[in-house]
Amino acid sequence: MPLTNITGIARSKEDPRIERKGPSSLTGPDHLARALGWFSIGLGVTELLAPGRIARSLGLRGKQRLIQAYGARELASAVPTLSVDKPVGLASRIAGDAIDLGTLALALRRNNPKRNNAAIALALVIGITVLDIVAYSGVKAAHGRRPGGERDYSSRSGLPRGPQASRGLARKDFDIPADYRAEGTVAGEIPHAVASL
Repeated sequence: MPLTNITGIARSKEDPRIERKGPSSLTGPDHLARALGWFSIGLGVTELLAPGRIARSLGLRGKQRLIQAYGARELASAVPTLSVDKPVGLASRIAGDAIDLGTLALALRRNNPKRNNAAIALALVIGITVLDIVAYSGVKAAHGRRPGGERDYSSRSGLPRGPQASRGLARKDFDIPADYRAEGTVAGEIPHAVASL
C-alpha cells in the first residue's frame, strides 16, 4: 500500500484525496546524503552499544570509550545530514572519517593479530569517505549559496510553462465574486471618511 494511501486514513472527508505523488524535489545528492545519514545512525548506535566487540574485532583493546565517543559523533552528524543542513552534517562526517582513518591506521601495526580486519575496515571507511565527499559537493552545488550568502535560484522556475502562458489562469479557472473584482481606481472605492485619515 503506497504511503499516500496510508496518510489518507487521518484525513477528513472534506480534504482533497491524494491520487498520486508528484516528482520529488530531492536530487541524487540529497538521496545519497539521506542514505549516509541513516548509515550514521546505524553505525553510531552499534558503536555505542557494542564498543567491546568492535574493539576486539579490530585489535583495538582498551579503546571502548573512544569507540563510544565515535558513536556519539556519528549520531550528532546524522541529525544535520538528515535535515535541511545537509552540508553541515556531511562536512562533520568527512571530518569524522579523517579521525576514523587515523585510528584505523594505528590498528595496522604488525603486532596486531586482527590487522586484516583493520585493513578491511580502513578500505570501507575510505569508500564511505568518497561517498561523503561526493554527497557534500553535490548538495553544495544543488543547494549552495552565492558568495554573498544569497541562495541561487537561477535554475528554478515557479512558472513551468513560462510567464506568458501562466497569465490569467486564475481568472479562467475560478469565478471571482463581484466584491473581489477591482474595477476603477482603488482611491474611488475607499469611503470618504477613511480616505481623509
